[in-house]
Amino acid sequence: MAAMVQIADDLGFRVELARPPRRIISLVPSWTETLFALGFKPDEVVGITKYCVEPAAEVATIAKVGGTKNPDIRAITQLEPDLIIANAEENRREDVERMRAAGIPVFTTYPKTVPGAVESILRLGRVLVREPEAANLAKQITLCVSEIEATLGVWGKLRLRVFCPIWKKPWMSFNGDTYAHDVLRMLGYNNVYASAGERYPVTTLEDAVELRPDIVILPDEPYEFDEDDVGELKKLLPPALSRRVLIVSGRDLHWYGVHMVRGLKSLAARMARVRAAVL
Repeated sequence: MAAMVQIADDLGFRVELARPPRRIISLVPSWTETLFALGFKPDEVVGITKYCVEPAAEVATIAKVGGTKNPDIRAITQLEPDLIIANAEENRREDVERMRAAGIPVFTTYPKTVPGAVESILRLGRVLVREPEAANLAKQITLCVSEIEATLGVWGKLRLRVFCPIWKKPWMSFNGDTYAHDVLRMLGYNNVYASAGERYPVTTLEDAVELRPDIVILPDEPYEFDEDDVGELKKLLPPALSRRVLIVSGRDLHWYGVHMVRGLKSLAARMARVRAAVL
């Protein structure tokens, strides 16, 4: 039978399907949430990771196939999926290759910018045969981004500098080749580790302070920073900077797909309040 769907994923791998996929496994929490926004039902999303928690009611009864870094390949093959949705950063290449070797089509996403995330949604719409729904979601996100950028005014050029760690012990941040960096750029902030040679540079607080950040933001994922971490940092940072440490939603900063509609607006409002407090 000739392929009904033929498309290259974000890494250029060709995915061919003989019919629209109706048994889908998602190994990416943000794309799991997006599948339901595109109209899929729990009996069509047959497997997800243990970190796929949204939408809560829909995912509660779906089979869990391990984590993003250690999926249960045997459980995945037993579910006989038509398509697996993966991500080049959240999932390991060797796991993706094992699934492809088992004869399962895998569509791998790899957005590194806000526009890139919109393009990934449109590609997903094509491979899932949900193009109108994906186009509508992409339109919502594009409108949201346009509204945020329109409110920046002069702060689109006069940007505050931000240190945003994503891990502790050791401290780690991210450079300019990442989605989170582009979110901060879109919100009018300069990431102090934008020019780092590694995508996720290991650092120290001393080195971060030398880069002269105006604020420090602590996302609550992937590392679950909390108010105890804020209190700890305030004791270690210079006095002015110690008053500018806050928790933000890791989902708002890192998640792609449908979460961008509300997440980017929420993060924009949070960061605007921070900017006003600093100035």
